[in-house]
Amino acid sequence: MFILKKSNSISQIARLRSPKFRQTGSNCTLSFWYYNYGQSVGAAELQLLVDGLKQPTVLWRTYYNEGNQWLKAVIQLGRLPHPFQFSLDKISLGVYEGVSAIDDIRFENCALPPPALSCEGPNRFWCRDTKACIDSLLLCDLVDDCGDGSDEDSCDLDLQCNFENGLCNWEQDVQDDFDWIRIQGPTPTVNTGPLKDHTTGTARGHYLYLESSEPRQFRDKAVLLSPLFNPSGYRTCVFRFHYHMFGKEVYKLSVFQRTVSNTKGWLLWYKFGNQENRWIRQTLFISSSKPFQILVKGIVGDGFTGDIGLDDVSFLGCTLYNGKRNLPTISTTTSGTSVPATLPMNNCTEKEFVCRASGHCIQRTKKCDFRPDCSDKSDESACVMEVCDFEDKDLCGWHQPALEQMLGDYSILITKTFKWQLGRGANLYPEEEQHCPLTDHTTCTEEGWYLFADSSNGEFGHTADIATPVISLTGPRCKIIFWNHMNGSTIGSLEVLYKSGNKTSKLWTQTGSQGPQWNRAEVFLGIRSNFQVIFRAKHGVSYMGDVAVDDITFEDCSPLLISDKPCTSEEFMCANKYCIPKNNLCDFVNDCEDNSDESPSI
Repeated sequence: MFILKKSNSISQIARLRSPKFRQTGSNCTLSFWYYNYGQSVGAAELQLLVDGLKQPTVLWRTYYNEGNQWLKAVIQLGRLPHPFQFSLDKISLGVYEGVSAIDDIRFENCALPPPALSCEGPNRFWCRDTKACIDSLLLCDLVDDCGDGSDEDSCDLDLQCNFENGLCNWEQDVQDDFDWIRIQGPTPTVNTGPLKDHTTGTARGHYLYLESSEPRQFRDKAVLLSPLFNPSGYRTCVFRFHYHMFGKEVYKLSVFQRTVSNTKGWLLWYKFGNQENRWIRQTLFISSSKPFQILVKGIVGDGFTGDIGLDDVSFLGCTLYNGKRNLPTISTTTSGTSVPATLPMNNCTEKEFVCRASGHCIQRTKKCDFRPDCSDKSDESACVMEVCDFEDKDLCGWHQPALEQMLGDYSILITKTFKWQLGRGANLYPEEEQHCPLTDHTTCTEEGWYLFADSSNGEFGHTADIATPVISLTGPRCKIIFWNHMNGSTIGSLEVLYKSGNKTSKLWTQTGSQGPQWNRAEVFLGIRSNFQVIFRAKHGVSYMGDVAVDDITFEDCSPLLISDKPCTSEEFMCANKYCIPKNNLCDFVNDCEDNSDESPSI
C-alpha cells in the first residue's frame, strides 16, 4: 500500500485501519516493512486503538525521509486482553513530495497457549479455564499468560508491583544522585525510552524510568530498593522484572543483592547499551542464608538519548522479613564483615573448600568459577572480579607474579622495573601527555583510574605480566571484554595469554600505535578449566608510548548448571543433561561442554 497525493489542501490525513482483533497472548509481536522517501515526505505513525480507551497509544513513528530503501519495523504488542485495532496515519501539511508505503505485515506468537490434555511435572501449572499448560515461573508475574487470569489469582500483592498506584513497598535510595520517575505514555525525548508501559501495553499504564537529559550527567545513578526478605532457606527465591533500554546513549542497568544495609551489595546481573525499543523480561534466582534486599540501579549515559524503563517487578517463593526491621550495618569501629581468622568447624576433605561463614563444604572446582556457591560468597572472594574499572584504586584480584618474586630480595630495584601500575590523567608528567591516556575509559575524566605499563622504566624487549588467580572453570560463552589505549611512536605490544600448568598460549595480540583513543577488544575463552589469564605488555624501542587497559569484564563466564527439571520445547538436552537454547545448535560453539550440540548427527 502506498500514498499518492492528489489535492493541495493544507492539512490532510491518510488513514489505513486494520480489522479488529479480540486479544493477544503475552509474546505477541507485529512487524512490517515500510518505505518513507522524498524531499518533503513528512511523518507517519501507527496507533493502537483499544475498546473503552479514548486516548490512542502510539506504537511506532517515522519522522522524516529515511532514504530510497525498505526498512523493517518490529513492534512488541504483548498481552492485550481487550478488543483493539490499528490505525496507520500519514499527515500532510500542505507540502508533500515523496512516497510512503507499507508491505508484508506479520503477526508472530500472538495466540494464547493452546489447551493441553494433561499438565504434569513440578514446574508446570495447568490454567483453570483455558486448560493451557504453562511454566510455573510465569505465576504471579503480573502478566496473564493463561488467558483466563488463573496464573495471577491468589498471589501475594506485597511481592509484586506494576507501579500503577505508586511504588508499592519499594523505596528510592537516598544515597544515590537522583530518583526514578513514575510516568505514563512516552518519555519526553524522541527516540529513547518506552512509548507505553508493560502491564497494559498502552499509554494509559504507568512505569518507572530514568530521565537522562539535563541536569543529569554521565554516570549519575538512581537506585530503587526492594522491601526486606527472609533468608531463602532451601527454597530459591525468584525475582522477575521487565526492563526497557532504548536509545543511542543508554548506559547501564544492574541488580544487586545485599545483606548489610549501608553497602552496595554484590552484583547479580547487569546489561549495557541499547537493547532496541521493547520490554525485555529478566528472571533472577536468589539464595541467601541471611535477610536480604534487592537494589535496582540505573546509570545515565553520555547524552540525553539514554532513558531506561522498569515495570512489573515480582518475587516468587520469597517471604517478607518479619515486619520492617532493618538489615545490620557495618560498624566503623569493628570490621563486622571481615573474614574470620580461623575457619569454622567443618568436616571438609582436602578436595573441598570450606565456606568461611557457615563451614559448609563445596567442591574445590567451584572456587573461582564466577558463581558464588557459599552463602557468604567466600568461594569467590580471592578470585578475579567479573568487572574491574580500577576506580577504587583496586586491582580486583589481578597480580604481578614476577614482581612478587623480586620483592623478596631486590625491593630497591623495583622502582626502575618495567611493570604495570595504576595511573590517571590528572597526574601525568609533562613529557607523558603525548602517549599516555589523558582520561580513563570508565569515567572519561582526568580523575578516573586505569592500568598502564610505564615505558619510562625498563628497556627494549622487556615484558610486564599481570595475571588473574587460577580460574577453576568457565562456561561455553565466556569472553573477556576490555578497553585498551596504545598511542605513541615507539609503542610496543599488548598480548592476552592463556596459561594452564606449564603451557602458555596466545589468545590476542596488538602491536604498534592505535591512535589517541580507547579501543574495545573482545577475547573468546569458552570452556576452560584451571587456568589464568595474563595481560603482557612488551616494551618498545624507547619510552614514547605506554600501553594502558581499563574496564576489564568477564562476560557470561559462570559454568553451566545441570537443572533438575526437564528441558523446555525451546531447549535441546545435551548428552550430559544440560539444557541449552535450540538456537545454539550447530553454531561452532561447544555450548554443551561435551560437544553434543555440534554433533554431525544433528
